Amino acid sequence: MKESPTEDFDRIDLKILRALQSEGRLSNADLAERVNVSAATCHRRTQRLFEEGYITGVRAEVAPGAVGLGAMVMVGVVLDRSTPESFGAFEGAVMELKEVLDCNLVAGDFDYLLKIRVRDMADFNKLHGQKLIALPGVRQTRTFFVMKEVKENARLPF
Repeated sequence: MKESPTEDFDRIDLKILRALQSEGRLSNADLAERVNVSAATCHRRTQRLFEEGYITGVRAEVAPGAVGLGAMVMVGVVLDRSTPESFGAFEGAVMELKEVLDCNLVAGDFDYLLKIRVRDMADFNKLHGQKLIALPGVRQTRTFFVMKEVKENARLPF
């Protein structure tokens, strides 16, 4: 993605991005009508937004509880060393854990903050004991069970 919008990126592109971010299943015809351009123009612009990296994908939002993953857990991870090699080893290993939805390198009390979805506390306990503490370089973890999801997966504010 470009550092800032260019002359090729205008209010119509912004309208397309906003509409798709809000409702990703819009047909091209509905999207074109919503942003007030022809279907051909809309298709061409949408394809360009994908190609230039402004849109990275479109997917369904699945209700976690409906698929048996009702517990969200945030885990702060402290590594034993702060080296590019230890970060790389940890990041590579965490990519293999399907339960980890997000992994972010952070500044502050932790090196990484993980967002995890599991069935329940017992499921997390098993994951923690068998996989999380065995990740490369993990010195310490701090676990936070989410009691209420107040705001999640908000739309980007543009």
